[in-house]
Amino acid sequence: MMLAIASGLVFLAACAEMGSSNTKSLLSASGFHERTPQTPLQKEVYSQLQPYRVERITYKDKTLYAYKDEKAGIAYVGREPEYQRYCQLCVQQKMAQDYYAAVQMNQMYAARWYGAWGPRWY
Repeated sequence: MMLAIASGLVFLAACAEMGSSNTKSLLSASGFHERTPQTPLQKEVYSQLQPYRVERITYKDKTLYAYKDEKAGIAYVGREPEYQRYCQLCVQQKMAQDYYAAVQMNQMYAARWYGAWGPRWY
């Protein structure tokens, strides 16, 4: 039970944590579509979205997810499957970043250990 809760928290944290620098590429890779607001309703909804953040929108019992790129004047729009894929990609990227950081740290400490004790201890 605790493992499921912890996994869920990591999943949500990774989704929420992604910076806007690569969010657009992750959204595109997840199947989100770029849309320029056209209709009065789309323009109204777009104006109410917080910029550079994936938000859930429910309208007439339908759920969409939208990311407002304020600078470009577009929204990335997807449904539940695209959002789930986006979250999976966020988790995978976070794991890769953590692994890379661990490898770098390991190399740094290994070099310090070797430098402190020298080759005669091996």
